[in-house]
Amino acid sequence: MFKRILLASDGSAASDHAATLAVSLARTHGAKITALYVVDPYPYLGIGEANPMGFNAYMAAARDHAAQAHARIATQCNEGGAPVECDLRMVEDVAVLDGILQTAREAQCDLIVIGSHGRTGIARMVLGSIAAKVVAQSHVPVLVTR
Repeated sequence: MFKRILLASDGSAASDHAATLAVSLARTHGAKITALYVVDPYPYLGIGEANPMGFNAYMAAARDHAAQAHARIATQCNEGGAPVECDLRMVEDVAVLDGILQTAREAQCDLIVIGSHGRTGIARMVLGSIAAKVVAQSHVPVLVTR
């Protein structure tokens, strides 16, 4: 049924759980996984922060975090059963929502798997929910895990 699954990861425990489910689905359907890590745009540009060292440190930390998340996903794809083909991608300079939706279109994915942190109340209002926004705006099915 599914041939290309986009796994949106932020390196969190919720994303790791989503990866487990995505890999299982990929094995069941003989699908390929595109594992995506979107680096949030540097938060200080535009409000007076012009220190290139701050930007470089931020990007280095983000790239390291992405590499760690990708390594865990690659391990899951290669262990515990038949290997799953996995394309590891990192996107920079776009909002997370836009990066997920754009990559799903470009990679011609027919399912998006994303973890949810399960925030409610004020925390959800203040922080928003990327998963909810993906569900609302995606043109392909979205599986939200918790």
